[in-house]
Amino acid sequence: MPRSPVVARTRARASVLAALTVTALVATGQPATAAPAPPAAEPLNRAFDRAAREYGVPRDLLAAVGYGESRLDGHAGEPSQANGYGVMHLASNPDNRSLEKAAALTGESADRLRRDTATNILGGAAVLRDHADRLGLDRTERRDVNAWYPAVARYSEAEGPAAALYADTVFTFLAQGLTATTPGGEEVRVPSRPVAPDKDEFAAAGVYAQSPDYPSALWVPASSQNYATGRTATIDKVVVHVTQGSYAGSISWFQNPASQVSAHYVIRSSDGEITQTVRDSDTAWHARSANSSSIGLEHEGWVDNPAWFTDAMYRSSAALTSHLAARHGIPKNRTHIVGHSEVPGNDHTDPGVHWDWNYYMQLVGGSPGTPGDSLTFPSYTLQQSGSSGPQVKAIQQLLNAQGYAAGTADGIFGPDTKSATQAFQRARSLTADGAVGPKTWTALLSAGTTPALARGSSGDAVKRLQRSLTAALGTTVGADGSFGQTTESAVRTYQTSRGLDVDGKVGPATWGALQAGR
Repeated sequence: MPRSPVVARTRARASVLAALTVTALVATGQPATAAPAPPAAEPLNRAFDRAAREYGVPRDLLAAVGYGESRLDGHAGEPSQANGYGVMHLASNPDNRSLEKAAALTGESADRLRRDTATNILGGAAVLRDHADRLGLDRTERRDVNAWYPAVARYSEAEGPAAALYADTVFTFLAQGLTATTPGGEEVRVPSRPVAPDKDEFAAAGVYAQSPDYPSALWVPASSQNYATGRTATIDKVVVHVTQGSYAGSISWFQNPASQVSAHYVIRSSDGEITQTVRDSDTAWHARSANSSSIGLEHEGWVDNPAWFTDAMYRSSAALTSHLAARHGIPKNRTHIVGHSEVPGNDHTDPGVHWDWNYYMQLVGGSPGTPGDSLTFPSYTLQQSGSSGPQVKAIQQLLNAQGYAAGTADGIFGPDTKSATQAFQRARSLTADGAVGPKTWTALLSAGTTPALARGSSGDAVKRLQRSLTAALGTTVGADGSFGQTTESAVRTYQTSRGLDVDGKVGPATWGALQAGR
């Protein structure tokens, strides 16, 4: 491919200890030559091999970039929060036009680059090679993975600390090695090897500043156009988010004035590293109605892929939340530590059904509880004789409210609760097995009055609808009492799957199906 003019540059070959911010890199890794990658017999491995050959990019570097961007999951062409696509996160936004660049370099259409994984990887390799050419890397230098550090940093389309964080993450994967299983079941492996990257302009001292509010975090400030200085309300809650993108990519997105979004902290999946981007005392734009009274925590990952939610991330985030609770007097319960989907007026689903709230709250040192009330959960699981906990208590409250004697709402599924469940099931023509699965949950949660509801409706009846849809569909529908676009979409999905007229409104037919446990 054509070479760009050589750009003069000063190299600063850093030691392993100075090159990256993670101590894991100083450990002796197994050299790549001692553990060759397996034959590339499967589609993703073939794609990495082909793209590496065609554009002269080290195969393992290319795979590490893809893993850092997407965990090798293209999400069927769905965009990230920064409008990035595919395994290689080819983006199309005001500050990152890598999708358009890949199209120009490869001759492939933007649509194919978004949706076809092999083409997306080819596009990513082309963009990386273009950065290498612009940096003036010759053929010999391109064979040395360490020489690619500045090109990887530029691939992020970030600047300064955010770009260095991005490249450091990729070189961490190279140093530690990785074995990843794709959503299709294919295994992609990158052997570990010693690394000492040439950091060039990113080797300057002071790149990694300490957070002013949380000493163990880094400080990379968001654009001043993406948050409001000061507060108009007392901080009383923590809101948990999922980035729908990578760690460094999200930090970079908050630096982009065009994004008009930010969060106070971002937590990395692989090791729990935290970066603060907005001061606690300022108002980040992350949760609409709760912005003025909350602190937002973004967690690297995608809501549909539980592989991002590592123990390191949970523990690091929980330690941060515990610190914030102590510092700002926030109660450690699920009324004050909530998900984005649980904030009134929001149409997001994060952190989603794969986020383990009970484990997280245990690590925080608080009460698992439920968000806002004792009936709302991100999912409703099977409860039966011998079960215990908040969901059993919710069942008992619902049964008692409907006149079925479940006994004291103590959260223990005993004989009285089973007997009351069976009576309720018989009244709804459900299988009277005394266990509360999706159908019984749906009928219980929707029980009550049946007012006509449509977009713009609000109140307790909408909450009942949202809870029952969560149980019926098996996906979280935020129970905020506001009938918005997300609720309308869930209603349409329910109506379609149950053979009802599909209008997105809730009238007698839809209420009847829900209350019958359909």
